[in-house]
Amino acid sequence: MPAHKRILLKLSGEALMGDDAFGINRATIERIVGEVAEVNRLGVEVAVVIGGGNIFRGVAGGSVGMERATADYMGMLATVMNSLALGDAMNRAGLTARVMSAIAIEQVVEPYVRPKALQYLEEGKVVIFAAGTGNPFFTTDTAAALRGAEIGAAIVLKATKVDGVYSADPKKDAAATRYQSISFDEAMARQLQVMDATAFALCRDQNLPVKVFSIFKPGALRRVVMGEDEGTLVHV
Repeated sequence: MPAHKRILLKLSGEALMGDDAFGINRATIERIVGEVAEVNRLGVEVAVVIGGGNIFRGVAGGSVGMERATADYMGMLATVMNSLALGDAMNRAGLTARVMSAIAIEQVVEPYVRPKALQYLEEGKVVIFAAGTGNPFFTTDTAAALRGAEIGAAIVLKATKVDGVYSADPKKDAAATRYQSISFDEAMARQLQVMDATAFALCRDQNLPVKVFSIFKPGALRRVVMGEDEGTLVHV
C-alpha cells in the first residue's frame, strides 16, 4: 500500500542527460519514465516539475553578461522542451501525460490552470508542470514547492544524483553519513544544501515534507512511495 496518494516529483534537467555532456539521453529518459509508470500503476497520483540545466547550461556561455531576467526566461523555455520530451516518452510508454506551462505557449502546451491540473491527477494522468513559476529570479525547486503546495501533494520528492542528504559531501569525505530524516530547521542550521532557500522556506511553512533520493538507483522511486527507508526525509 503506497504511503503517499499524491506526489510532486522534482527532476533536475541534468537527470535526463545520463552520461552525455548535455541534452536528453533516450535510454535515461525511458528508464525514468518506467519508474514513474510503476508508481502510477500503484494508484499514486504523480505530478512532475523538471529543470532545464541539461539544455540551458549547454548554451549558458552565451548568457554571460546577459540580463538575469532574460537568462531566466531562456531557462524556463528549456524546461518546456524537457517537459515535452518527458511527456512524449510517457505517452509512448502507455501513460497519459499532460504538460501545463506557466508561460503561455498555447500552440505547443496548455496553460497551467490549477483546477484542470487537479482534474487530470484525479483521472490518473501524469501532470508535468513546465516553465517553472513563470517568473524570473525563482528556481525550479521553488516551482516544485509552489506546485506541490497548490495541488495538495503529500510530499515533494527531490530526485538527485546522491541517495539522500549527507553530513558532508560523500565524494570528498569518506566519513560522511546519510541522514534518514532531518528537520527543516536542523538542515538550515547545518547549512545542508537540500533546496534553495525560497523553496525550503515554502515547504517548511506549508508543512510539506521533502524526500531527497537518487533517481539513478533502480526502484528507488517505488521504495520512496511505499514508505521504505530510501533517501532522506526533511520534515517540520
